[in-house]
Amino acid sequence: MKRWRWMAGVVIGMALGAANAAPAASAEDTAAQIMRQAGASQLVVLGELHGTREMPQLVQELVQAYVAQGTPVHLGLELPATENARLATYLASNGDAAARQAVRTTSYWRTAGKPHDGRRNEDTLSLIEAVRVLRVQGHDVQVVGFDQVLPAAQAGTGARDAAMADALRAHHATLPSDGRLLVLTGNVHAMRTQPEGLPWPPMTALLLDLQPYAVRVDARSGEAWGCTQHRQCGARSLPAYTGPSPLQRTGSDRSYDLQIWLPRFSVARWVE
Repeated sequence: MKRWRWMAGVVIGMALGAANAAPAASAEDTAAQIMRQAGASQLVVLGELHGTREMPQLVQELVQAYVAQGTPVHLGLELPATENARLATYLASNGDAAARQAVRTTSYWRTAGKPHDGRRNEDTLSLIEAVRVLRVQGHDVQVVGFDQVLPAAQAGTGARDAAMADALRAHHATLPSDGRLLVLTGNVHAMRTQPEGLPWPPMTALLLDLQPYAVRVDARSGEAWGCTQHRQCGARSLPAYTGPSPLQRTGSDRSYDLQIWLPRFSVARWVE
């Protein structure tokens, strides 16, 4: 189980079929492609490599594009649900230094001297701040953490994916009829099907009745943060990709509905 838990954000190179499309040139272009392909889906799941600067930027573009259309957006981040009270307080604040400090000083966000999988970064905090600003402007947008910290005895049982799916299902039930639940998670959790070697179905595979639109986001070059083993984490170079983007798949056994490549990934800025 630990191998999959720590590699949830680092699986590379899933072939999803072919489509004729020009490579996305920017986060804005990529967001427009994702919105176009996702259509009316209320649950849009983005599978990422944890710990990049570009993924929070892409999600921010998506949130801003949806709310510009008047769409209510609930943003689910793979953060512990225990952070939700502090997140709610921050989103209701004026975003001053004291409010920012209250969020970033919890034990979850402190990374100095700790092994971590890349989710604890300044770029994600900047994304949360962008949502706060949208709320101040009167938009119907919110952030919720859906990760579940479970007892060690449940490791290797699939209980974490099941608990995360339950949390998202409950949040989905609160969406306005015209709302979107936009989810950012590791690319294994985002899979619609159970991959070979994983003894349980991943989170998104447990939500198929909600008709999720699953997108895997990679990059043509650059670096991401990865953990190959427990407590062995660091920056790693990505293999170059020169093929078409996006790639689409419609078969019943598809892992994702769409795979798309940004021009480059770079390692996120860590919370000190």
